[in-house]
Amino acid sequence: MIYDFDKIVNRRDTDSVKWNQQNYPDLIPLWVADMDFPASQPVINALAERVQHGVYGYAKVPDAFYAAVSNWSGRKHGFYLQREWILPVLGVVPALSAIVKALTVAGDKVLIQEPVYHCFFSSIERNGCEVISNDLLYKDGQYAIDFEDFEAKASDPKVKLFMLCSPHNPAGRVWKMAELERLGEICLKHNVLVISDEIHCDLVFEGHRHIPFATISPAFLANSITCIAPSKTFNLAGLQVATVIVSDPVLNKRIQEAFLVNEIASISPFAITGLIAAYQQGEEWLQQALAYIHSNYVYLNNYVAEYLPALKIVPLEGTYLVWIDCSALKLSSRKLGQMLLQEAHIQVNVGAMYGKGSDCFIRLNIACARSILAAGLSRLKDVLLNSSKG
Repeated sequence: MIYDFDKIVNRRDTDSVKWNQQNYPDLIPLWVADMDFPASQPVINALAERVQHGVYGYAKVPDAFYAAVSNWSGRKHGFYLQREWILPVLGVVPALSAIVKALTVAGDKVLIQEPVYHCFFSSIERNGCEVISNDLLYKDGQYAIDFEDFEAKASDPKVKLFMLCSPHNPAGRVWKMAELERLGEICLKHNVLVISDEIHCDLVFEGHRHIPFATISPAFLANSITCIAPSKTFNLAGLQVATVIVSDPVLNKRIQEAFLVNEIASISPFAITGLIAAYQQGEEWLQQALAYIHSNYVYLNNYVAEYLPALKIVPLEGTYLVWIDCSALKLSSRKLGQMLLQEAHIQVNVGAMYGKGSDCFIRLNIACARSILAAGLSRLKDVLLNSSKG
């Protein structure tokens, strides 16, 4: 089946967070990480059939759910899962919070790599822990890991966990084997457990390969918890479903109990249906969506090079979230975001929300119809040109 990603689906007045947070009828939202594309037809068909059943009571997770997750993970990433490792949850973010709560006590430290997904901060701080950052190195428009600093911080006995964002949001990096190996060896050496958020694992572009952290060695598998979901991959975030992979039986039991205590282990019948259909029949849609998103990325690069050369686009290896260096504008990201919203009715994610070293950046979601992206970039150009004249 050929999907038409140029087709605009009206999301206004559908209770969409992305489209209805601001009171502008002509808003162009290029922020929250969901796509503007309809789900694949197999997912739509499966959900429609489930709706027609008419009874929407509590659901028991069936064998087909576990098989779908395991088969997809093994086929796409070489991560072969045993059923008992797979823990269904309402989402990656509530899972992260529950895991931190279960494995730390107030005053413990959790290591992250700023700039990073903003919910990492809240998951740590709301559980009474301290955020410790191994800041990513930004040089010549690229991000790299400061391994010496990472080891210095991991060696602190108060550091209990390391939250790995792989692929990285917002920097768009797809970590290489050597990078992951070195991180993992340091964590083993210092008895730091790795929580690997791999929610964007399927959204990787040609020339790059996602490597599940847990597949690198049996020791890494035992010393890690992996979080995955169909939500970003297949645009199913509203169904609220994810899976957490824990191979160590003692740790697995502890995490299961944490999910039950925090009441995030019961997923809906629609989440079950959508996940199974997506993983079993959604690959054709995903391949076409990735090709379209990459063409949007090429369009964005060409447009910025021609009309907005002061902006520097960080190379996008994975995700559909483009990280743009706006330091030449001499504006804070919050000031720039406010200007774009008020003057051009464009909503972006401001860099300041992702931690240190990011206040001169904005994050753009390019998983939308080309015409929407083009209109947003045109407005962005007009605002920046008018600002420079002023």
